[in-house]
Amino acid sequence: MNKSKYTGLGIALGAGLGTVAGVLAGHIALWLSIGMAIGVAIGASFRRKGSQCPACAAVHASHEAKTWHGRASS
Repeated sequence: MNKSKYTGLGIALGAGLGTVAGVLAGHIALWLSIGMAIGVAIGASFRRKGSQCPACAAVHASHEAKTWHGRASS
């Protein structure tokens, strides 16, 4: 699953839970928006499974190190 699918899944779950909370609390619009915001945060926090190939993992690690180094110096 790519990151956008995780975000979509998070939004859908958040909307569902927010709707339930909104019905129970009597404020559907408020809780629906809160549930979606929480869903986006949860969906964005999901990470892809790391690469199983040691050579690929090394390339990814070096790329991330370069990327973070570039951000730190900017």
